[in-house]
Amino acid sequence: MSPVPILPLIINCCMSALGCVATLKLIPAFKEHFISARLYGLDMNKTTKTQVPESQGVISGTVFLIILFLFIPVPFLGCFMGEQCRSFPHNEFVQLIGALLAICCMIFLGFADDVLNLRWRHKLLLPTMASLPLLMVYFTNFGNTVIVVPKPFRALLGMHLDLGILYYAYMGMLAVFCTNAINILAGINGIESGQALFISVSIIIFNVLELNGDYRDDHVFSLYFMIPFFFTTLALFYHNWYPSSVFVGDTFCYFAGMTFAVVGILGHFSKTMLLFFIPQVVNFIYSLPQLFHIVPCPRHRLPRLQADTGKLGMSYSKFKQKDLGKLGQLVLKVAEGLWLLEVRRGQEGDDEFIECNNMTLINLVLKILGPTHERNLTAIMLLIQVLGSVIAFGIRYHLVRLFYDV
Repeated sequence: MSPVPILPLIINCCMSALGCVATLKLIPAFKEHFISARLYGLDMNKTTKTQVPESQGVISGTVFLIILFLFIPVPFLGCFMGEQCRSFPHNEFVQLIGALLAICCMIFLGFADDVLNLRWRHKLLLPTMASLPLLMVYFTNFGNTVIVVPKPFRALLGMHLDLGILYYAYMGMLAVFCTNAINILAGINGIESGQALFISVSIIIFNVLELNGDYRDDHVFSLYFMIPFFFTTLALFYHNWYPSSVFVGDTFCYFAGMTFAVVGILGHFSKTMLLFFIPQVVNFIYSLPQLFHIVPCPRHRLPRLQADTGKLGMSYSKFKQKDLGKLGQLVLKVAEGLWLLEVRRGQEGDDEFIECNNMTLINLVLKILGPTHERNLTAIMLLIQVLGSVIAFGIRYHLVRLFYDV
C-alpha cells in the first residue's frame, strides 16, 4: 500500500486557501455584472426588495475548477520530475480528468438552467447526461458491479451479488439525487451553501479517518476534490449567509451535487456518502407527494414572511378539493393523523377548498417550532445537518456490524 502523499495534500490545501480568498474577492467584484445581465432576484423573505445577484455558484465553481486544473500534474510529480515511478499511472490520470469533466459539464448545465429557467423534467435529465463521463471512467478503470449482500439477506441472495447494468443505473440515479436533493432543500439565506459545506466537512473527516485503511488511495483522491470544494464553498457561504448579498442559484446545487457524486462513486464509498445526506433524504421523502403531484405543488415552497413580526412561518398550498385524487386524500389524511401536516378546509362560493402546508423539511421545522427568524431558522437547519452527520458516523462505524463483517 502506497504511503499518504503528504506533499500533494499540502499543495492542495495551500491552493484551496488561495482559492477561498479569490472567491471572497470575486463575488462582490462581479455583483454589478450579474445584475446588469439581469441575473438577479428579489429576496421574498425581506421587506426591502433589493436586487440580489443570482447564480453565484458559477464563480465558486469556476475557482474550484481553476484550482484543480492547476493541481492536475501535482499528484504525478514523481513521474514528471524524477525516476520514482516505473510507469505512468494512466488509470489514476483518467480518473482525475473524467471527474473534472463531469463536474465541468454540470456547472455549465447548471448555469444554463439559471439562465433559461428549465422545467423540472429537464432538471432530472441534465445530471444524467453529465454523469455519463463519470460512468465511462468507472467502467474502464474498475468495471466492478459486484456488491456484498447485507447479512439479513445472505440466506436468500448469497454472500455476493452481481448487479450488472443495474449498478450503473444506481450510480446515475445517485448523481441525479445528489444534485436535486440540495436544490429542493432551499428557500432561506445560507441553506444551500451551508448544507453543502457541512456535507463536505463530514466527507473530509471520513476520508482522513480512512487514510490508514485498505482503500487509502480512494480517500486521497476524494480529499483532492473535497478540500478545494470546502474552501470555495466557505467563501460563497460567507456572502450567502443572512442577510444574503448573493444567491447561489441552481448552478451551485448542480455543482455541489455532482462533486459529491464524483467522490462517492470513484472513491467507492457511495453508501457512506448517502448517509451524510440524511436530512436531504428525509426532505425528499416528505416532499414526494408534492414532487409527484399527488398533492398540488406550487412553483415556490419557501417559508412565508410575517411582515408584522419579521419572522418566517409555514407556506401553504391552496387547491380545490375536487382537484385532489383519492391517493392525495389518503396522503393528507395519514400525514395529518401523524402530525406531519397542517390541513385547513373551507368553502368559497360553490367550491370546497383545502389548504395544507408545503411539504418541505423547513416547513416541518416551522410547524414544530412555530414562526422563527430567518437567521435562527438557517442555524437550526444546519444543526440538523450536523446531527445527521453524527448519526451517519454512528451508523458507519457501529451499526454497520449488524449488516456487514467489519
